[in-house]
Amino acid sequence: MAKKIDRGLENREIVLDVLLEVLEKGNFVHLVLNQALKKYQYLEKADRAFITRVTEGTLDALNQMDDVINRYSKMSTQKMKPVIRNLLRLSVYQILYMDRVPDSAVCNEAVKLAAKRHFAGLKGFVNGVLRTIARNKETIVFQDPWVELCLPEWLYKMWFFEYGGERTAAMARSFLKEGATTVRVKPEKIEEAMESLKKQGVTVKEEPLFPGILYLKNYDYLESLDAFQNGWLQVQDLSSALVGKLAPPQKGSLVLDVCAAPGGKSLHMAELMMGSGQVEAQDVSDRKTALIEENARRGGFENVVCRTWDARVLDESMVEKADLVLADLPCSGLGILGKKPDIKWRMSPEQMKELEALQREILSVVWRYVKPGGRLVYSTCTVNPGENQKNAKWFEESFPFEPVDLSGRLGPDFGEESLKNGWIQLLPGIHPGDGFFISVFRKKEQ
Repeated sequence: MAKKIDRGLENREIVLDVLLEVLEKGNFVHLVLNQALKKYQYLEKADRAFITRVTEGTLDALNQMDDVINRYSKMSTQKMKPVIRNLLRLSVYQILYMDRVPDSAVCNEAVKLAAKRHFAGLKGFVNGVLRTIARNKETIVFQDPWVELCLPEWLYKMWFFEYGGERTAAMARSFLKEGATTVRVKPEKIEEAMESLKKQGVTVKEEPLFPGILYLKNYDYLESLDAFQNGWLQVQDLSSALVGKLAPPQKGSLVLDVCAAPGGKSLHMAELMMGSGQVEAQDVSDRKTALIEENARRGGFENVVCRTWDARVLDESMVEKADLVLADLPCSGLGILGKKPDIKWRMSPEQMKELEALQREILSVVWRYVKPGGRLVYSTCTVNPGENQKNAKWFEESFPFEPVDLSGRLGPDFGEESLKNGWIQLLPGIHPGDGFFISVFRKKEQ
């Protein structure tokens, strides 16, 4: 007789393993979670949705989880065994934020999982802490604003100083909302794609500010959608797609994207040139360039070539060849915490300083690829002025470039105050789309 599978226990064990990989071993949640969901593709859609929700939710509110556990446990989370620490975290998230899961079930499954992972001696501890939290959950209040907003203290204070309390709260809360997958659709395929998606039961919302940007919900796997398989869709956020609005390439141009993976902007540029010209998409590893090649092949883009290249190293063969250089550079990622919540717990002010220096190192090389009169776009997916406005100002002062007046290229929803100076800082929760910085420069003729 086949042994009956405890699906609730299995789901929670998958979450536990993902959290251990991310929080204890330093791996990236989007990679680990995607690998787990592919490995357990046989699970029902509802099970995989549960795994995703608990994983991402626990990471979103990690400091809240630790704050609550530390109130009702005699041992702090930092002194606990990693398995117990993360088992309590994922269980407390369910107790506080998932009303459909009975607290008794959460406690029982946690106890069983502790035993299964060879911590039977701590079953009473796990049970006692969780049941005490469940009894007191209605009275739990977070005193510190950064804990309430699920931000590290240093990041809350940095944003409060830079943007004020109201904007900081709006940004932080935007990361905690349930997100949708944002895709850009080939212009000639919008109606076909919409019809196909709806036929497959996908909830589709159009972005009114940018025709061709869609928000998708309630689908199983992106790869299972006919519109994706047919190459009509490319995953790309609205903010990233705005690069094409602010710096559209002319037909027949040579566009060089120096840190291109996964290729959203490269393919958008190829699309805007309607098959003419050439986009060279570069990145530092074969794994990354293979991902771009896969997306280009699926989309049928014949004017895209991929090459593995370290952007810090000058390619003499490309000097003054490019009409447009895209430099969307490695950054702290503070504008996309809703998609990658682990970033806020692994990032630090010291790392941000290192990234600012890396960006300058790359910019010091790639400006040489731009033809006289050509353009360079410097962009990031962060909201840190040191990586954005300050580095853009440094670039203008250091090399023979001038900012491009971008006035009138975006609507009032994005504000116009900085566009005349050649840049825009998009703030999550304030502007549509992810937190993103875009600056556009023209190389002087001499």
